[in-house]
Amino acid sequence: MEAHEGRAVAVINEMKMKQPFEAVVEQHGATVLRVCRALVGVNDADDAWSETFIAALRAYPELPETANVEAWLVTIARRKAIDIHRAAKRNPLPVPELPEAPTADGAVGADGAEVWTLVGELPEKQRQAITFRYLAGMSYAEIATVLGGTVEATRRASADGLKNLRKNYPGATAKGARS
Repeated sequence: MEAHEGRAVAVINEMKMKQPFEAVVEQHGATVLRVCRALVGVNDADDAWSETFIAALRAYPELPETANVEAWLVTIARRKAIDIHRAAKRNPLPVPELPEAPTADGAVGADGAEVWTLVGELPEKQRQAITFRYLAGMSYAEIATVLGGTVEATRRASADGLKNLRKNYPGATAKGARS
């Protein structure tokens, strides 16, 4: 009888399936959108988000069940952002943007536009480390995996990015300084 129960458990474990892709989109869509906004800006974020999930949908069946889905999606989003930056270099420059109003879902708006402009001007590794850490809420280990470096290098890039932001953002206080 125990052998039969053991086989039944093995069959049930083999039948375990990944969650439907729709649930993945619902669970991680907002995080991926925040990452896209930080990497490519508000105007191109929706396109990057869509391309990220189209690519993810195609690759999802081969994704191992043990994979970190959020880190996987952020990696895809990062690559789509690179594609958008490359394509933008070939396109004519757009007219100046109109100021945006802040939105309830955390989109960059009038109250944070200046700081996000400064984040966008950071060196690539610093910008990505700041984006993944503070917008996606990823750990340094997850960021290191996405960026292809060490945890220590990721911490350094994040610290250097924050230092640059403190130095260049009007009204910011230096770390430990009294306001």
